[in-house]
Amino acid sequence: MMPESSQKGELRLYRAINFPLQWELDRIIIKKPLIDSFIIEHDREYWLFGSDHSNFGTKNGQLEIWYSSSPLGPWKPHKKNPIYNIDKSLGARNGGRPFSYNGNLYRTGQDCGETYGRRVRIFKVEVLTRADYREVEVPFPFKESRKGRNAWNGARYHHLDVQQLSSGEWIGVMDGDRVPSGDSVHRFLLGCASVAAVAGLVVLLGVLLGAVKCIIPLSWCGDYSGKRSDTLMAWERANLFSSKVRRFCSRLNRVPSFLRCRIKPNTYSGRLVLALIFSIGVALSCVGVKFIYGGNGAEESYLWKGHYSQFTLLTMTYEARLWNLKMYVKHYSRCSSVKEIVVVWNKGIPPKLSDLDSAVPVRIRVENRNSLNNRFKMDPFIKTRAVLELDDDIMMTCDDVERGFRVWRQHPDRIVGFYPRFVDGSRLEYRGEKYARKNKGYNMILTGAAFIDGQLAFKRYWSEQAKAGREVVDKYFNCEDVLLNFLYANASSSKTVEYVRPAWAIDTSKFSGAAISRNTNVHYKIRSDCLTKFTNMYGSLTGRRWEFDARKDGWDL
Repeated sequence: MMPESSQKGELRLYRAINFPLQWELDRIIIKKPLIDSFIIEHDREYWLFGSDHSNFGTKNGQLEIWYSSSPLGPWKPHKKNPIYNIDKSLGARNGGRPFSYNGNLYRTGQDCGETYGRRVRIFKVEVLTRADYREVEVPFPFKESRKGRNAWNGARYHHLDVQQLSSGEWIGVMDGDRVPSGDSVHRFLLGCASVAAVAGLVVLLGVLLGAVKCIIPLSWCGDYSGKRSDTLMAWERANLFSSKVRRFCSRLNRVPSFLRCRIKPNTYSGRLVLALIFSIGVALSCVGVKFIYGGNGAEESYLWKGHYSQFTLLTMTYEARLWNLKMYVKHYSRCSSVKEIVVVWNKGIPPKLSDLDSAVPVRIRVENRNSLNNRFKMDPFIKTRAVLELDDDIMMTCDDVERGFRVWRQHPDRIVGFYPRFVDGSRLEYRGEKYARKNKGYNMILTGAAFIDGQLAFKRYWSEQAKAGREVVDKYFNCEDVLLNFLYANASSSKTVEYVRPAWAIDTSKFSGAAISRNTNVHYKIRSDCLTKFTNMYGSLTGRRWEFDARKDGWDL
C-alpha cells in the first residue's frame, strides 16, 4: 500500500501483515513530498507518476515520472523531468489510477484552475519510454450536474478509478464535493469582514448622533494638554515617527466635527442618511452571520439505512400558469434527490422544453381531457417508486422536500406531506390547518404537496372501487386529494398519513389569481360535500387521529 505521506516529505510503501487491517512500513521509495502517486507496469518496466508538492514548480501543475525494473525500486528519474510544470488547469496532477482500454494506456488528471480538483481530464498516453513521454487529451463524456451545491459533485470532482470486471463490463468510482476547496475559510473571512464593516458603521452612527466625540484617545494626539510623564515626552521628542503618529491622530479626531457639520441628524436629509447607514448595517450583520454560521448553502439529501435515493416530481398545470411552471421547474430541478420532473398538461398549448430552465430531464404529458383525475393517472414511464405530487403554485425549500422524502422512505406505504387536515364529527366540514392544530392531531394529508408510492397510489386511485369517487372529482373539479386519502384509509386500519412541517412555504397562486381555490368559502363548501359523499362510499375518517410531534425526528411539530 502506498498512502499519501507528503507531509513527511517522502513517499512510503507499506506491507500487509494481516490484510486489510494491519500494515507495517516496508521502505521509503523516494525522499520527496509526492502527492497523488501511482505505480504501473508498462512494457516490462515499472513506472512511478507523482507531483512534487513542495514550493518547487507550479503548484498542482507539476508532474514527474520515475522508472525501475522492480516495483520496490530503486527508482531513476525520467530524462524529461519535470514532465509538466505548467498551468494548473491543464491536468498535470494525477486524478486516480491509470487504466488500459483497447491496448492503450490512459491517465486521469485534475483540472485545478478554478479550485483544487475542479474536474477530471483524461489523457491517452502515446509514448512512455525512459527518454520520452507524450500524451494527448481525449474527450471525457461526463455530464456535469446543473444542481450546483445541491449535487454531490456540484463544485468539483477530482478522482476517478475505473476497472474492467471479469465479465468484461466496466465499473467506475468517482469522488465529488459540493463546495470548492477552502470554502469554509473563505466564508469565515467574508463574515469577519462584514462584522468589521458593521463595527465601522456603528462608530459612524455614534459620530453623527454625537455619542462619539473622538475616534482616537485624546492622549494619543499631538495637541493633548493633559499630563504625560517626563520620560514619555523625552522619548517622543527624540522619536520622529511618534510625533507624526500624534499629528495623524489629531487630524483623525477632527473628522467627527467635520461630519456633524456636513450631515445634520435633525434635518430631513440627515435622517435619510442615518436610516440608510442603519439599513446597510442590518444587511451587513445578516450577511456576516450567514457567512460565519449559515453553512455552505448546500441543501443535501438525507441518508436512510446508509443509502441515498431519488424521486420523480409530478405537477399538473395549464397555459394560464406558465410563469408559475417556469419558476417551479428552475427551483425544484436543483433539489438533490429529484430525478425527473413530469408535467401533466391539462389544457392549452404546452410549452417547449427549451423554455424551461431545468437541471434534470423534464417530460410534458399532454392530456386529452381537463380533469383533476389526471394527477394520479398510471404512467409506465415513471422510473422511481417515490413520486412527489407538488402543485405548481407551492414554493418551499429543497431541504424541506428532502426531509419529506426521508420520512417517506421510512414509511413508503403512507401519504407523507406538508399540509395536514383533521376531519371529525357527524357533521362533516372541511377546515384548514388551524383546526388540526386546535385538535392537536390530523388524519388527512393534502396531496398538493405529498410523497406517495406511485404504483400503489395510482393503482388504488384507478381501481374499479374508486370509480364513483373519480366521478365526484370530475363533477366538482375538486377533491382528488381528499379521495386519495379515503382510498388509503379504506385499505388499511393502521396509520396511512405522515406530516412533515416545512420551514416555510409560499402559495404563488395568490399573486396570479389562477387557482381553483381562490374563493376560500366556496372551495371549503365543495370539499365539505366531498367529505360527505366519500364517507358514504368508503367509510368515515372519524376516529382516526394522529398527534403532532409523534416522531423522534422532530419534523412533525
